[in-house]
Amino acid sequence: MALARVERLSFAYPGRHSALSGVSFELEPGEVVVLLGPSGSGKSTLLRALAGLVPHFHGGRFSGRVEIAGLDTRTTRPSELAGTVGTLFQDPEDQVVFTRVESEVAFGLENIGTTPEAIAGRVTAALSSVGAAHLFGRPVAELSGGELQRVCLASVLALEPQLLILDEPTSQLDPDGAAEAIGLARSSGAAVVVSEQRPERVLDACDRVLFMENGRIVLDAPRADALEQLPHAWLPREADLPDGEPVGETVCRVEDVSYEYEEERPVLRDASLEVGRGEVVALVGPNGSGKTTLAKLAVGLLELQAGEVARTGRACYLSQDPGRYLVAERADAEVGLAVDGDLVRARGALAEVGLAGHADRHPRDLSSGERERLALAAVLVADPELLVLDEPTRGVDPERKDELAELLRAQAPGRATLVVTNDHVFASAVADRVVSTVSEPEREVSLA
Repeated sequence: MALARVERLSFAYPGRHSALSGVSFELEPGEVVVLLGPSGSGKSTLLRALAGLVPHFHGGRFSGRVEIAGLDTRTTRPSELAGTVGTLFQDPEDQVVFTRVESEVAFGLENIGTTPEAIAGRVTAALSSVGAAHLFGRPVAELSGGELQRVCLASVLALEPQLLILDEPTSQLDPDGAAEAIGLARSSGAAVVVSEQRPERVLDACDRVLFMENGRIVLDAPRADALEQLPHAWLPREADLPDGEPVGETVCRVEDVSYEYEEERPVLRDASLEVGRGEVVALVGPNGSGKTTLAKLAVGLLELQAGEVARTGRACYLSQDPGRYLVAERADAEVGLAVDGDLVRARGALAEVGLAGHADRHPRDLSSGERERLALAAVLVADPELLVLDEPTRGVDPERKDELAELLRAQAPGRATLVVTNDHVFASAVADRVVSTVSEPEREVSLA
């Protein structure tokens, strides 16, 4: 008997065109399904429907039927599905409730009535399973994006749900962490639906592939058949990280910097980095190894504690979670903030990142991948001499990543570009050279 059944599902958010149109499929217990498709194709909306958040939380026009473990989501509220369905959302920053890690993981268990005696053991086991046992007791606000994503995954796994819904679960994880996360999902025994923009991370672990375009499922096939039918951009790719030498006039030099957020808990130690005009440098390394901290020091967003930083000209920084910083009512106005409200330049920048038809859209009505491109346009429009991008491919589909790599390469001669990323395939496509926050075998910060 199917664990989940979706029949002729159509849905439109309030005041918007249809996000889903006539979607139908079934999900068997223990089956692992990968959901692929371009940004804005309806993937996140479909996952929200499986969790009952569509329509109960979002409102809108809903037709058709979604049934989970025999429960009709039209009459069963999301709170009643808790424990049966576990969801990891696309933006982990928006999922956390508590200020400390162990409280966050315990929260879901408390909501489904787990006894206090059992909670502690399940919290510890869940954190250990995602490689985050060392984060027990840490303030959530001090975690890196990847560490936070691990904690949110632990919160979901601790519930031991029948249906596990993962929306971009590896978007901020390093390659090892991504492999562990997908492996854990598959071995959990739950049925899994995972939406992912990095197909090489999930296709080997799935039983079946759904591909969406314009709110419809256009491919539903077993993995082997899907690999012969998927668009070329969605096939797995190998990473070939370049190992070049610094070139060009130095625009940013970081020398022997050390940094700690808590006393006796260093994030960086004696790190050095140089970025020259005309080159794109990719900064990689495990979650929590100091990539974002180093990037913020490079552009002056953090006050130096030790070492030196020298910069030439204007520096712009694209944060790891740009959706937090959107303030305007229109996409073009958001981009125009960096150029004194020049909407002509703003619309040109939107076109460069593939958002030409979205100038009048409210930024928060865009998909996660579209918001990421909007934020990118907002820093590109300022034409900085030092451009620092922190996880710029988060939520961005493979075709758009290829376009982004081409755009950054085309603009590289006029500036120095530093890309902080756990997406090694993207790093291979965009970078002249790659540096790491971890050296082998010592696994210490060393970027010289």
